[in-house]
Amino acid sequence: MNTEQLIRIRRELHQIPELGFQETKTQRYLLNYIHSLPSERLEIKEWRTGIFVKVLGLNPTQTIGYRTDIDGLPITEETGYHFQSVHEGLMHACGHDVHMTIALGVLTHIVEHPIDDHVLFLFQPAEEGPGGAQPMLESDVMKEWMPDFMMALHVAPEYPVGTIATKEGLLFANTSELYIDLKGKGGHAAYPHQANDMVVAACSLVSQLQSVVARNVDPLDSAVITIGKITGGTVQNIIAEKARLEGTIRTLSPESMKRVKERIEALVKGVEVGYQCQTEIDYGAMYHQVYNHGAETRSFMNFVENETDVKLIECKEAMTGEDFGYLLKDIPGFMFWLGVQSEYGLHHSKLKPDEKAIDVAVSLVTQYMRKKGTR
Repeated sequence: MNTEQLIRIRRELHQIPELGFQETKTQRYLLNYIHSLPSERLEIKEWRTGIFVKVLGLNPTQTIGYRTDIDGLPITEETGYHFQSVHEGLMHACGHDVHMTIALGVLTHIVEHPIDDHVLFLFQPAEEGPGGAQPMLESDVMKEWMPDFMMALHVAPEYPVGTIATKEGLLFANTSELYIDLKGKGGHAAYPHQANDMVVAACSLVSQLQSVVARNVDPLDSAVITIGKITGGTVQNIIAEKARLEGTIRTLSPESMKRVKERIEALVKGVEVGYQCQTEIDYGAMYHQVYNHGAETRSFMNFVENETDVKLIECKEAMTGEDFGYLLKDIPGFMFWLGVQSEYGLHHSKLKPDEKAIDVAVSLVTQYMRKKGTR
């Protein structure tokens, strides 16, 4: 597949972002392309809105796994692209359109130039939520085709094109969504003593939550609690009966995640007593840390450093979350950052990855698979 074809595919996918487990157009687009490939060594199985594709090897002794995510985000696009999203309020603001294009490029190469080992491609839905990796891992198809090794990439706007960044051990944090609902008693603004104001309760709770990391997490460890959205009330002269906090928790260890949640629950109970209200906590989607396996990651880093023209950076761990971590819990492997040089970062309405990175990634991944899967 040439550069022009890859860019065309990326732009067509960019136009049809869909939320987790709603990726019907995306699945159909991917299947149409996959079914256009020579089928002699190809096995395809659908799973919900995702796809498993197995390329049979010439003389297999193992199965190499490669995963891409396929969902978009509820963000209104502001890139100014002539090919921007046609789905109002939705955007591929995390680069999954680029991820899918790279996967199709690698898949095409492996189909047309088979290696000794099997290669299993996972087109995984719902990475952004509610989480597709764990249920995909537990599926009957995965149990039948379980790979011996897994790899994946994620675009990195902060790195220039031609840069690969990764490390052994922890790469992405443990993450959890956080939703807190408060219900008190509404009333007239002129009679606050007859009501329990949930805007006041919510503001107090937000302030208290900032103490969790500062006073309950080992300073040599790391954690973040961010409240990104507060809703409450109806109009300016009615005391709010309900309020809702929406945020995220990120930690560098599962133990810290447990401690942070215990402390949040204690503070919420305190607000319940102090403001005479009812509360409810929902942790939404929870993602396990991405922990790169040592031998596999070091092998890849040595390959990048010694056998390619791209620049390797041994990066630090990040507080970003990725449900690829569930796959690495059970399967040896790694994830790496792919430099795409954008002024705006991940989850931003103006994210514009440099499309030259697509060729870089397709070439790198196919070379590595050929080295790993040919004897």
